[in-house]
Amino acid sequence: MATIFTRIINGELPAYKVAENDRFLAFLDIAPLAEGHTLVVPKKEIDLIWDMTDDDLAGLHQFAKMVAVKLKHVVPCTRVGMTVIGLEVPHAHIHLIPMNSVSDMDFSRPKLNFESQRMQAICEAIRQA
Repeated sequence: MATIFTRIINGELPAYKVAENDRFLAFLDIAPLAEGHTLVVPKKEIDLIWDMTDDDLAGLHQFAKMVAVKLKHVVPCTRVGMTVIGLEVPHAHIHLIPMNSVSDMDFSRPKLNFESQRMQAICEAIRQA
C-alpha cells in the first residue's frame, strides 16, 4: 500500500507543494511546529533514509538545502532547523523547521493550524523566493 507521501507525489492527495524536481518533492506540513514547516521527500518510496543510495541521499540533502534557503528568506527566523524523525510515515523524509530556539524543534509541542489561505500564501512565497 502506498504511503501518504507517495499518494501526494502521485497527485492523489492535495498538498502545498513548494518545490519539485524529477527526484524530490517539498511540501508544507499540514500539522506544523512553525509557520513554513516543510517536508522534503524522495519521490521513490523508501522507508528508511539510511536505506537510500548515497547519490539519492546526497541529492535529497542538496534539494533540502535549496528549499531551506528559500524558506529562511520567506519566514523570519534565526535558522532553519533540519531533522529526520521518520516515525509518522514509513517514507524517508526531512523536516525543515524555521526556528528561533531549540524548543522550536520539540515534536512533543502542540501542532499549529493555519488557515488554508495562509498556507497557500506561504507556499507561493517560498516557490517565488
